[in-house]
Amino acid sequence: MDIEAFRKAGYQAIDRICDYYYLLQDRPVVPSVQPGYLLDALPDSPPEEGEDFAAIADDYQKYILPGLTHWQHPSFFAYFPTACTFEGILGDLYSTSTANPGFNWLASPACTELEMVVMDWSAKLLGLGDHFLHSSGKGGGVIQTTASELALVVVVAARERYMRMHSDTKAESLVIYTTTQTHSLGVKAGLVFGIECRALEVRAEDAYALRGATLKNALEEDQKRGKRPFILIATVGTTSSGAIDRLDEIGEVAKDHPSLWIHIDAAWAGVTLACPEYREVAQLDSINAYATSFGTNFHKWGLVNFDAALLWVKDRKDLTDALDVTPEFLRTKQGDAGTVVDFRNWHLGLGRRFRSLKVWFVLRSYGVEGFRNYIRQGIKLNEHFASLVRASPKFALVTPPSFALTVFRLTPSGPHTFTDSELNDLNRTFYARLSSRHDILLTQTVLNGVFCIRFAVGAARTQQEHVDRAWEILQREGAVAVQEFAQRKLVNVP
Repeated sequence: MDIEAFRKAGYQAIDRICDYYYLLQDRPVVPSVQPGYLLDALPDSPPEEGEDFAAIADDYQKYILPGLTHWQHPSFFAYFPTACTFEGILGDLYSTSTANPGFNWLASPACTELEMVVMDWSAKLLGLGDHFLHSSGKGGGVIQTTASELALVVVVAARERYMRMHSDTKAESLVIYTTTQTHSLGVKAGLVFGIECRALEVRAEDAYALRGATLKNALEEDQKRGKRPFILIATVGTTSSGAIDRLDEIGEVAKDHPSLWIHIDAAWAGVTLACPEYREVAQLDSINAYATSFGTNFHKWGLVNFDAALLWVKDRKDLTDALDVTPEFLRTKQGDAGTVVDFRNWHLGLGRRFRSLKVWFVLRSYGVEGFRNYIRQGIKLNEHFASLVRASPKFALVTPPSFALTVFRLTPSGPHTFTDSELNDLNRTFYARLSSRHDILLTQTVLNGVFCIRFAVGAARTQQEHVDRAWEILQREGAVAVQEFAQRKLVNVP
């Protein structure tokens, strides 16, 4: 493909992307394809001769689009919000047009320095303390791929820091702390590094938040059995319920354990810190006071296209001490002089994408107020949905709503008293009906043995009409699920 052929194909691609978004609301949220559909449709080997690009582009429309789940659909209420803005698309386009691997400053100075700029901008947007800024000369931020990879980075950094502080420590005695509601990233980090991962229990009456007393008891128990807890992954906005761990209590306990690294995983909910009115709920003061590191994904609810997981640390030396590998062929005079940041020493890989460009495009285009208004709109729509659940005699909240997430379930009233097991069975039936639909998507979870359903708002095109339509569907499917359950159990349920 020459330059002019690329220009023509590029115009067509932009036109088709625009058409996709014009028609997005009319598409099903979930594709109707069956497993193996694409494997059967495409050849089992690449073509011997190159094909005309027009045919390739048409096959994207023919084969790929029908197999996509549309996370940007206004009736997508599953998992978490995921960003896909036109600014982000253009940022990705520009960044891939130059394909800089960005492993050190000299590889492309703009890649490194723009990342430093947008990480400081983003820290200020969220209200993070000055010690997390590159301009502090000690801390700073770096863009990772996902919260899971980010966790690997902080775990290895925390491990190396702990081993330096306690040189007599045996690797097999190390322990990672998470909670029973922490994302799977903590367990995966333990698997990758061969380190025990202990999930601390949380209770429904605490809204599934980790309390300081629980942490204190666990530390005392592990010390008695010769274990060395070296990192706690606490959460602002757990995946299942949106729980926010009690960082104030955790921080007070950690004062007696100065070698315990406290990482705050705020993957989807951290962007709420952009809004001053939510900073107390999200415990910004405690984050700034006690967190060793903090991470949030702008590619979830932060308007930046995947991937853009933002990590800040109080002391960048913790990262470079653990991850600095500089063979002769990667040395530069600027790096040797210590006058630049080489981001390869801040994460697991060597090469890296020019992700900061799309963050820059988004923050400049939306501005602080535009970013805040988008977050506020998602929370407002979720509050509307939660109000519908509260007013219904057939549904109930399982835990208080958290920002843009509501966790609920069917709880029909009547002469039949449901056992916990029956309610779980009923709601599994209810969710099975929902998940068989293609015009809406929600996800399930289990909270301390309670099967329930998550409703997450955040798609940029979701409006109240889409929430109201979702509620109508939930009521209809709920009524059918109750009748199915009644027939199966032979109970009288109105």
